[in-house]
Amino acid sequence: MLPAADPAGAVGAGDDPVPGSPGTTVPIRPMTFRELLDVPFALIQANLLALVWTSVPTLVAAELVVVAITAGVSQLTDGSDAATAWAAVLSTMACVWLLRFVLRATTVAIGLASVADAPIGGRTALRQVGRVAGPLLVFQLLYTLVAIGVLALSSLLIISFPFGVLWLGWLRAKRFVAVPVMFREQAPHRAAIERSKLLVAGAEWQTVGLWFVQRCLLVLLSVPLLGIPFYLSDFSGTHRWGVIVLLTSGALLVVAFGEVVEAATRVVSYVDRRCRREGLDIHVPGHEVR
Repeated sequence: MLPAADPAGAVGAGDDPVPGSPGTTVPIRPMTFRELLDVPFALIQANLLALVWTSVPTLVAAELVVVAITAGVSQLTDGSDAATAWAAVLSTMACVWLLRFVLRATTVAIGLASVADAPIGGRTALRQVGRVAGPLLVFQLLYTLVAIGVLALSSLLIISFPFGVLWLGWLRAKRFVAVPVMFREQAPHRAAIERSKLLVAGAEWQTVGLWFVQRCLLVLLSVPLLGIPFYLSDFSGTHRWGVIVLLTSGALLVVAFGEVVEAATRVVSYVDRRCRREGLDIHVPGHEVR
């Protein structure tokens, strides 16, 4: 259930610029492009504790799996540098895939609950993820395969690669709010994709722009995150396993941060598109809008 529109929506971490009006983290009304960039961070801030309790254990578990696989392969190959490097790279890629799946799902669940003014914790979010795990898994698999296919095809010629990235952004835009639809409307994968295309219709290129600008911002915001492993390297030195742990944990940390931000953006975009396409912000007395 989504709440009725507020007299004046707020942008930021619950601060409403209009005195006396109720504050809200995500305004239930159409939003500007700047708000679509800004409000996801407010949503994250408002649910920081719940997101930390889901993100940190997942991140630590992923790093432990990477180290265990890499150490096992290294032992089996008598410490071969090539085998150890490949084990670290491939296990990190696999854990990145799983990490994105978990954080995307839990962040969307927590974000939608916050929008509905019924905040939940990490455990409740995980239970909600379990209810839609099938459609989410199909979405994640296709999400990955489409990216690999488009980028591989467009990279055959250097000049075609930028157009391939643009095409990928357009495909991402049409499915951008599919995950919130799965949670809020309990839709299976195919229905969620069609619903997302309907909601985003007419705003595909705006969503592509949001997708690109957000990634540019994430590159800038990731610099301090990458500084954490380099800072720790002052204590661990440049020993082989220290370098492996720092590099893989740094990669996982950046991916985790980026996925949480993107998932929060999906929630905000879902609210925006429903307001524009369906008048979600129009309050009808005696009528509850889901």
